[in-house]
Amino acid sequence: MKPTIKFLRLNAEADKDIDLPKYMTPLSAGMDIRAAVKKSLTLKPQDIALLPTGFAIAIPEGFEAQIRPRSGLAVKYGITIINSPGTIDADYRGEVKIAVINLGKAEYTINRGDRIAQMVIKRVYQADIQQTDKLDSTKRDAGGFGHTGV
Repeated sequence: MKPTIKFLRLNAEADKDIDLPKYMTPLSAGMDIRAAVKKSLTLKPQDIALLPTGFAIAIPEGFEAQIRPRSGLAVKYGITIINSPGTIDADYRGEVKIAVINLGKAEYTINRGDRIAQMVIKRVYQADIQQTDKLDSTKRDAGGFGHTGV
């Protein structure tokens, strides 16, 4: 099932210059999201900022939107999502905002309309929670954090 995501421009007149998220190629998994900052914002190394997008969305039940970094910004400049991937739940109707961090070595300026993140729509399931006194055993069992070697 292909879900329909409804977008609401929160300030349609002021943000008419900002494209809504869209797939940049026919086979893109994520829609590029643009910054709706009023004026340019310069991030120094290690700075964190919460960037407005100017839109809210309605996601159908059983789906989420994941906010992920754009690979070009991450590799070239060290700009990434601080809580990657961020999750937007199906019942959230506030403005979508993007939490970015500059992990690079130089300042980076975000301008109005810059593509700053991508949004991927994923199916989700809510699990039934059941407390137990014992878990079934597996070959791996409690092994983790490099238990199979480096």
